[in-house]
Amino acid sequence: MQFIKTVARLLIILILPCFAFSQSTYLPQGSQYEHFLDRLTIKMQTNPELNIFTPRPFSSKMAVDVTELADSLSNIASPGETYRLGKTDQATAQSLLMNNSEWVSGSQASFQSKHPIWNTIYKTRANFFEVNEKDFFLAVNPVLQFQLSDQTGNPEQVYLNTKGLTFRGRIANHLGFSSYITDNQERGPDFFQDRVYASGYPAVPGVGYFKNFKSGTAFDYWDARGSIDFDFWKYFTLQFGYDKNFIGDGYRTLFLSDYAAPYLFLKLNLRIWKLNYQNILMELISQHLPGDYLYPKKYAVVHHLSVNATKWLTVGLYGNIAFGGVNHFEFSYLNPVIFLPAAQQENGSPDKTTVGFDFKANIAHSVQLYGQLLFNEFVWSQIVHYSDGWWGNKQGLQLGIKYIDVFKVKNLDFQAEMNVMRPYTYSHNDTVANWSHYNQPLAHPFGANFFELIGILRYQPAYRWNIELKYIYNRQGLDSAGENFGSNILLNYETRPRDYSFYIGSGIPATVVNTTAYLSYQLKENFFLEGTIMYRTFTLHDPTAGTTKTSSTTYTFGIRLNMFRRQYDY
Repeated sequence: MQFIKTVARLLIILILPCFAFSQSTYLPQGSQYEHFLDRLTIKMQTNPELNIFTPRPFSSKMAVDVTELADSLSNIASPGETYRLGKTDQATAQSLLMNNSEWVSGSQASFQSKHPIWNTIYKTRANFFEVNEKDFFLAVNPVLQFQLSDQTGNPEQVYLNTKGLTFRGRIANHLGFSSYITDNQERGPDFFQDRVYASGYPAVPGVGYFKNFKSGTAFDYWDARGSIDFDFWKYFTLQFGYDKNFIGDGYRTLFLSDYAAPYLFLKLNLRIWKLNYQNILMELISQHLPGDYLYPKKYAVVHHLSVNATKWLTVGLYGNIAFGGVNHFEFSYLNPVIFLPAAQQENGSPDKTTVGFDFKANIAHSVQLYGQLLFNEFVWSQIVHYSDGWWGNKQGLQLGIKYIDVFKVKNLDFQAEMNVMRPYTYSHNDTVANWSHYNQPLAHPFGANFFELIGILRYQPAYRWNIELKYIYNRQGLDSAGENFGSNILLNYETRPRDYSFYIGSGIPATVVNTTAYLSYQLKENFFLEGTIMYRTFTLHDPTAGTTKTSSTTYTFGIRLNMFRRQYDY
């Protein structure tokens, strides 16, 4: 079914050119500027644009606007004032502006290269090839990532080889466009390879179609993304693309994450007064086995409303619905203002509905508290008797804190996060309407039935240097003897062994501890030299077979150009 494509074509061809004012492409996934914008959100504390944008990716225009504002405030601020940018932040701000120069209002003289090649290549320091005229902007850049790793206990070479091209542009302030395509060969650590086949439906994390490479222990795949977008009627933005989205303020999210493969979507965003409302219509791939055939499609809708309740507090309301039935589209969910659970009930409740709440509070220009609460099922009588462990109590909770300039050390930032998810959350009774895409979870990478703690310490002693220490602890209940204990969201929840006595960790408890130390140096603009040491342990507490523990250390060196960092954080 090509309904999303048809709707998008009609809007683009017939309506939008008449009403479009200006376009804004978006910062790419894993942008180095996301953490900088997080710092600005906390430092400025009351900026309505930064506070309201819980959905990701960030608009490039918005990122430039708030960076220029922060830079101007910093220039007139007295030393020691909380919103004054330090030397490293000022350099990062300059880099952000240079890499999004189409939206910069001031002078761009500092963006120019001193020695362009043939007066054509790298005329600016940020872009391999750039055209910046009155009615046309185009930036084209090569993409490269090469990682070589050594994992203890793994006789095979661990590596990642990525090469490709990315470009973005705008035409006469009416049409924005961006594209990213890479060819990849990857052999991840042994636990990465285990994850590919763990659910029974093979999937390379974050990737769509793939082929086995080098005797089946490595994978060959393309990563192709692209979108076009418009701002129209002053307050509305429409984006039609094939890419990923993220809704949340944490390292993880319980709503919609960028863990799974890219997908086709049509996104409408309204930004007015103290409100930001986003509606995403998605075409997803249902569960399938690898091979060359037409994969079954499924459809989903996501709504998220953010409200700046006070100058420093933002609250949000989230809802999604995944349509039941392969290649089935339900038109009643197209209404962007309808309350999704009510619409689902009107249709006889065949589909998967989830609702949630989130918040973000900036305190003392140095701390941010954030969180999410998710309900996949809500029966008051069972909530009251929560200790009975009813299987249908499918809820999740996230709580987190960000603390910047720890102990007044510039650019030393700490983040702590807790994620808790009940069994069977995100799963459904038809294995189609579960919250997944391309055999991968659309929210948390561990699926459900887990307790997780994350700690991240980031330090940027100078603009070109980045140090990161990350600790992830995850305890999850796995299936036992073929019984479904609710961690694998791809399974039909009707296959559960009982109705009560389900708790977080039910099944066979398994503990993952992933500790990573990361160091990078930016040799040239957007070109990084990187080194990582990762120590990971996996402990299985089987009540019949006893406790088994495996551990490994992975040493990685790599180079990266104009793309996000590939991570194995599970």
